[in-house]
Amino acid sequence: MIDFILKEWLLIISGLGFVLSSVYTRHLPVYSVPELQVLFILFTLFIAVNGLQNSGLISRFSQWIEKGKAIPFNLVVTTFLLSMLVTNDVALIVIVPLTLALNINRKDILVIFEALAANAGAALTPFGNPQNLFIYWFYNLHPAIFIKTIAPFSLVFLSILVNWSFIIKTKSTVNSINSINSIKIQRVNNSAYAYGILLIIVLLSILHVLYLSAGLLVILYALLFDRKALLVDYALLCSFFFFFGLADNMKMLLAAKIRDSGHVFLFSALTSQIISNVPTTLLFAKFTTNWEALLWGVNVGGFGSLFGSLANLIAYKIYVTHDNTDNTAMFTAKFLVIGYAAFFLAIALYFMLHAL
Repeated sequence: MIDFILKEWLLIISGLGFVLSSVYTRHLPVYSVPELQVLFILFTLFIAVNGLQNSGLISRFSQWIEKGKAIPFNLVVTTFLLSMLVTNDVALIVIVPLTLALNINRKDILVIFEALAANAGAALTPFGNPQNLFIYWFYNLHPAIFIKTIAPFSLVFLSILVNWSFIIKTKSTVNSINSINSIKIQRVNNSAYAYGILLIIVLLSILHVLYLSAGLLVILYALLFDRKALLVDYALLCSFFFFFGLADNMKMLLAAKIRDSGHVFLFSALTSQIISNVPTTLLFAKFTTNWEALLWGVNVGGFGSLFGSLANLIAYKIYVTHDNTDNTAMFTAKFLVIGYAAFFLAIALYFMLHAL
C-alpha cells in the first residue's frame, strides 16, 4: 500500500479532490468536448511514444549522441530536442539512465541540467508536455502564435544551459571505452518505422492538419500488431480525468475571475510548486482567458521544487534509486538550489519582457 501511495500519489490526490469537491458542491462535474479530446490525444500520443521507445529507436539515437567529447553539451541539447517531440517525461526516462550508466563524475549536476532542459524544451511545442497540449487545445490556438509566445522562455534557457554545460568539466572514472560499452545497445526493430509514421499522424492531428479521428489508427495498429504499446500510464490519464472534474467544481466555488496577467502568471507559477504544473493548468484555465500568462506561469512553475513538474520527480526518482548513486540529501539540496535559481530567473525574465 505504501509503495502504491508513493508511486500514484497524483492519482490518489486527484481522485480524493474529485470526490470531496463533488460532495461539497453537490454537483457532478461537466466535461467539455475539448477536455475529452485532450484525453483522447494524450492516449494516442502515449501509445505512439511507447511504441517508439519499445522499438529501440529513441535509445539508439540517445546513445549515438552521447558518444563524443562534449558529453554535457550533447546530453543537454539531446534532452531539449527530444522533449519537444516525445514529451519531457519520456525524454528523461531515456536520457537519465544512459547518463547514470556512463563512468564519469558530475552526474548529479548533469541530471539536474537534463531536468531543466526537458522542461524548457517541452515548453516550446504544443505537444511537449500535457499542460501545453491542454492550453493549446482548450484555447484553440494557432501553432505559430503558441510557439512565438513561449519561445523566449525556451530559447533563453537553452542558451543558459548550453553555456553552463561547457563550464562543467567531466572526467572519466573508468576507461571511456568501457564506459560506452557498459550501456546496453538495444536493437531497433521494424516497428520503429510504423510508430514514427503514427507519431507524425498524432502530431498533425494536434496541429489541426488532420482530423482528430486519425488518432484511431494508432489504437488500431497497437491492437492488431503490438498490444504491449497499450501499456501506457493509465493512472496519469485517470488523474487528468479527475482534475478536469475537480477544476469544474472549483469554478463553482471561486466565482471571481483572475484577470490581471501578472497575477495569473505568478499564482500559476507558485501553485505549480505545490501541486505540479499539470493540475494547476487545468484549474486556472477555468478562471482566465489570459492563456499567454497561464502558459508562461505553468512552464516556469516546472522549475523549482520537485513537485513543480512530473518530469522533475522522474529524474529525481531515477537518480536516487540507481545503484551507482549515493548521498541523496546532497543531490536533493543541489536540485532545489539550481532549480529555484532557474525559477526566479524565469520570473524575472517574464516581467522584464512584459514590461517592455
